[in-house]
Amino acid sequence: MSQNEKARKPEDLTRLFVERANAGDADGIAALYEENAVMAYPPGSQTVGREAIRAFWAKALSGQQVRFEPEPPLPTLISGDIALTSTPPKDRAGARAQVVRRQPDGTWLRLLDQPEFVTPGS
Repeated sequence: MSQNEKARKPEDLTRLFVERANAGDADGIAALYEENAVMAYPPGSQTVGREAIRAFWAKALSGQQVRFEPEPPLPTLISGDIALTSTPPKDRAGARAQVVRRQPDGTWLRLLDQPEFVTPGS
C-alpha cells in the first residue's frame, strides 16, 4: 500500500484522487480504497477489490495524458463512521458519489465509489 498522505476527513479523498490520478499513481489511487471496495466503473460494470481497482487505474492511466480537474465537494453527510461524499462533475457525467468509512486510525477510505450517474442511453 502506498505511503502517500491519508485522508483526515472524507472530503480529502476527492482531492487526493485527483492529485494521484494526475501523477499517474495507480498504487496511490488504490490506497484510497478499502481492501474489498467496489467501484461502479467502467459504466455498466463493477471493479471489486483494491487490487482490481489498482489494475484498472494502472491500465487507464498508462501512456495517456489524462488530466483530472479538481471538483469542489458538495456537503458531506456523516453518520458515525460512515459518510457520503459527492461532487458535481465538470465533465457533465451526471454526478459522482462515494460511501466512505472511518478507519481505526481515524483516516477515511472509500468503500463504494460511483464515479458517474448517467441516464441510460445518454
